[in-house]
Amino acid sequence: MAPFSNGEKTPSQTLRALLAVRELILEGILARGERISEVAVAERTGISRTPIRAALQRLEGEGLVEAIASGGYAVRSFSEREVFDAIEIRGVLEGLAARFAAERGVTAEQIAPLETCIADIDVVVGDPLATEDGFSRYMALNAQFHAMLVELADCPQLARQIERASALPFASPSALVMAQSLRAESRRLIAVAHDQHHCVVEAIAAREGARAEAIMQEHARLAGRNLRLALSSEHTQDLVPGHALIRPGRHGRSD
Repeated sequence: MAPFSNGEKTPSQTLRALLAVRELILEGILARGERISEVAVAERTGISRTPIRAALQRLEGEGLVEAIASGGYAVRSFSEREVFDAIEIRGVLEGLAARFAAERGVTAEQIAPLETCIADIDVVVGDPLATEDGFSRYMALNAQFHAMLVELADCPQLARQIERASALPFASPSALVMAQSLRAESRRLIAVAHDQHHCVVEAIAAREGARAEAIMQEHARLAGRNLRLALSSEHTQDLVPGHALIRPGRHGRSD
């Protein structure tokens, strides 16, 4: 039997529903703590309730919604501590991926795509990211770099955990790029972050596992620093995906 045989819940409809509901949440249209009405979402998006229900189940797995006792789902909210913890967890996991890649060894052929990606980022960072297109290009290449690094670890179990840790919008490797575009200090930190890209590849090639691991953990902490900068201004916090889900409070650890 085909997995979608009722003529309505097709894979494309479910994906469309997933993207639509996620956008409603990240833009704050569905507010944190709000119970999600499948009927209202269906009317707003023009998507029927069956794929919307499937989308909500997926979003629960991503951590953006939570099941409630009375039935259905509500939009989750996050303390700033939870947000910074999520970034730290991603850093620990990506550090482990870098260590695995270094200690298990990679061939020149295996590491070549990562080096090409870094060279492409060199061009964008040297631009110096003055336009929205430049930042969009950086964001895509940065996401590609992180994905390639995880692939080098050759550990599907770890890859799944990293994917889960990065599911929250503000915890993904490229979450803050557009917010960084408006702050001079953040733009300087992008140069530091890209130098870390170079350093971790050098460490992996040299089979320096502990160094590679430490670099990626520090790389995530730099992302946390950028998030603090973004949240410190109403002008830039609007550019942080999912910022509406974050409850106001202290900005995590001090620098």
